[in-house]
Amino acid sequence: MVEIAGQANTSTRPRAPLSRERVLATAVALADEGGVDALSMRRIAQALGVVPMALYKHVSNKNELLDGMIDALVGEIDPPATDTDWKTAIRRRVLSARRMLLRHPWAPGVIESRIKARATPTPAVLEYLDSMVGIFRAGGFPVDLVHHAMHVMGSRLLGFSQELFEDSPGGEPDPDALPPEEMAARYPHLTELAMAVAHDPDSVVGSGCDDQFEFEFALDLTLDGLERLRGAV
Repeated sequence: MVEIAGQANTSTRPRAPLSRERVLATAVALADEGGVDALSMRRIAQALGVVPMALYKHVSNKNELLDGMIDALVGEIDPPATDTDWKTAIRRRVLSARRMLLRHPWAPGVIESRIKARATPTPAVLEYLDSMVGIFRAGGFPVDLVHHAMHVMGSRLLGFSQELFEDSPGGEPDPDALPPEEMAARYPHLTELAMAVAHDPDSVVGSGCDDQFEFEFALDLTLDGLERLRGAV
């Protein structure tokens, strides 16, 4: 009798009111679970226990939903450190952004597509980038060098790299690809490189790359170069 009464109390407990934050959090969780391509207003509504039309009071369309999801993810990035030098502060924040993206593997593609589709980035992205510029400026960088730094760091500021080749594990084989022995004969230097690199099957850079190492290697190389340029100003 006690269990039944407890269940009755649970079933009659008032549901939390629908809000933009709940809609976005649910959308992010569903994308984490099944990928962003499978995300729909209907699935979000089902997860929240509401009719799809109720969502449109909080997000007017799919693009606004995706923009809001990006802002929600950027909100997971650690705030800038105030007790260290510019180089350490930038590095910590970029690696925090990377940890965020590793929790949400679908996010880089959405960030790229929405930034390209919009005239300006979303408010949270703008705030994040503004704070990164502030770290450079507080570290003694002149405005023109900050401009160059933002360009050279590019998507790495948000925790991912735009790679030259997409070499995703499990992808469909290229029917026109040359046999391995012919590839080795025709492209010996690339073959030597491919055989020598570390192997990380979960890498998003490529099946033959240690993704985290390559990301940090490029990040540190960039920061070291910027530090030398700053010292020369």
